[in-house]
Amino acid sequence: MYQSKACFLPGSGVEKLSGTSKVWRFLLNIFILGLLVFFLVSFQLTREVLPATGSGEEEVMVEIPQGATSAEVAGILQEEEVVRNQIAFSLYANYMGYAHKLQAGKYEFSPGMTLKEIMDKLARGEVVIDSITVTIPEGLHKEQVAQRLEDHDVTRAESFLECAREEFFDFWFLQEGEGEGGNSSLEGYLFPDTYQIQVEWEDREIIELLLNRFDEVFDDSYQDRAEELGLAVHEVVTLASIIEREAMVKEEQPLVSAVFHRRLERDMLLQSCATVQYVLGEVKPVLTYQDLEVESPYNTYTNYGLPPGPIASPGKGALEAALYPADTKYLYFVLKGDGSGEHYFSETLGEHLDYRDKANRERAERNQDNPEN
Repeated sequence: MYQSKACFLPGSGVEKLSGTSKVWRFLLNIFILGLLVFFLVSFQLTREVLPATGSGEEEVMVEIPQGATSAEVAGILQEEEVVRNQIAFSLYANYMGYAHKLQAGKYEFSPGMTLKEIMDKLARGEVVIDSITVTIPEGLHKEQVAQRLEDHDVTRAESFLECAREEFFDFWFLQEGEGEGGNSSLEGYLFPDTYQIQVEWEDREIIELLLNRFDEVFDDSYQDRAEELGLAVHEVVTLASIIEREAMVKEEQPLVSAVFHRRLERDMLLQSCATVQYVLGEVKPVLTYQDLEVESPYNTYTNYGLPPGPIASPGKGALEAALYPADTKYLYFVLKGDGSGEHYFSETLGEHLDYRDKANRERAERNQDNPEN
């Protein structure tokens, strides 16, 4: 009934299916080739963004100049072997949005850092700050502070002192006193501590660093205590500076403070050798009677009360001693002659004279045993 030719004519369904298979086979080959290319490119890009320094131990210092483009930054990093490929770096920077965030400066890159870590560091501007560590001990006067800074190649002593003398520093604790040796010279307020001073800082920035440290230490509790004692901040710092210079043994600072507080209350001369040495500009083992008569408002052997201003930079311990003197009845002290730096303390003049003679004997015996001392 039916003709078989309907199923086998040229161009029939069987032939069409064969042609479609060829197309799909071609597309499949293209797809597979594309995957291969994709994985090869991905592998290469992944390799390029891996750390260039591997597991090495040495850190790399790199300087990025001001105004450098992301491509120029990439070139510098490749040259310094921080990254493997500058093109990969540039592509990554643009793709991740870092291109216009990279900042100039000197950077230190650790071994094994990834591209993202490098980018983050550059974008945040985590530059290496060139600084010098300087320790300013307690009890130095301003000229000694300046010289110490010069000795550490931070600044010139002359320019530092000129800045301290001529420029205005707006700190609340510098508004109380004026005049020679007072607040206008910053004597007593260049707080002793260990500092990290950036090499590019000017004298004013260094001075402000030291003054800010004083401001941190002399907090509200110190101010409240000074008010309880009926003392101005400037008077506290002045007294603390004398305590700092007199008490070589820190544990004796509250005792020395107690002596000075009691003498001030009784309107007695302070008779501090440290104030005379400040006037003379030198530390003498023994002061002569002529030294004790030197004319100066700082000479507490001839002038009652506190001197016009501090004679050195007191540390925290001396400030606290000035604010919290020991509860004693001592009115006198004299340096022992045994080289310990300690003092004999006494309540009466008679006891003091006996201790003075004892100290002189100790000193004489010590000099006999050790002629070089």
